[in-house]
Amino acid sequence: MNFIQKIPGPFLVFLGACFLSFGGLIVKSFEGATLWQILFWRQFFFVIVVFLFLILVYKKDIFKAVYKSGFPGLIGGIILGIGFSSYVFAMYKTTVANTNFIIQTQTIFLAIFGYFFLKEKISKITLASIILAVSGLIIMLGNNLSPGQMSGNIVAFIMPITFAILILIVRKYPDVDMVPLQLTAGLVAMLIGYIVSNKITISLNDLVLAFLAGSFQIGLGFIFITIGAKKTLSAMVGIIMLTEAVLGPFWAWLFINENPPFSVIIGGVIIIFAVFLQFYTLLIDQKKN
Repeated sequence: MNFIQKIPGPFLVFLGACFLSFGGLIVKSFEGATLWQILFWRQFFFVIVVFLFLILVYKKDIFKAVYKSGFPGLIGGIILGIGFSSYVFAMYKTTVANTNFIIQTQTIFLAIFGYFFLKEKISKITLASIILAVSGLIIMLGNNLSPGQMSGNIVAFIMPITFAILILIVRKYPDVDMVPLQLTAGLVAMLIGYIVSNKITISLNDLVLAFLAGSFQIGLGFIFITIGAKKTLSAMVGIIMLTEAVLGPFWAWLFINENPPFSVIIGGVIIIFAVFLQFYTLLIDQKKN
């Protein structure tokens, strides 16, 4: 834990975004599991990973740590649990590209919420990065939002809102360890999957995929992001998280032949440039300090 705390916040967020980018590929690779079965088992393994991480960090004081996260941790956990559920639903009902692009509207929500609720100023370079990133997002979307996938597209918008709220809670209470809230989030989403699903029995292949999704993809992904966001401005978190929007469709194209149109490539290049512009700003600020 001490080692992770020494890693720069923005870099941790970047690593988390890279892990999360494999979500669409994994969900699309399930053979016979329903979306609710996927949700249940994905969160089952996620809960195990978070629990083991908390034991490693807190040892016998694990339940005290969960208690100390208090009301912010409880609310954050419930919100993140809803976000987990909407993510699986969206990935199951629409394309990886659509879901990843819609998720990135979190950049707008983070900047706006951070400005109004945390009084965080938005620098000119960060504003330029946001404009660039959103422009790239618009180009990537184009006419790719199929009406036939409307339910998945609509539900996908729940994720950027819940994620933005979660990051605001983490930023609002920086002295409170918010990693324990992920335990609550996993249990909430797992309960939703169990209640809605008719049965939870799945094939061994799908169980392995659920393990990968729960332990590595969202397990390590959200642990890194939660810790990194404490040391990173909300608007910057949003910019860095755009990495997921670029890598997610790329993995889907590379491994399951979900081919993105040319507009996706152009928009992705613009978004990558916005991300690196934000990193460049961070390096300049560090040199000044």
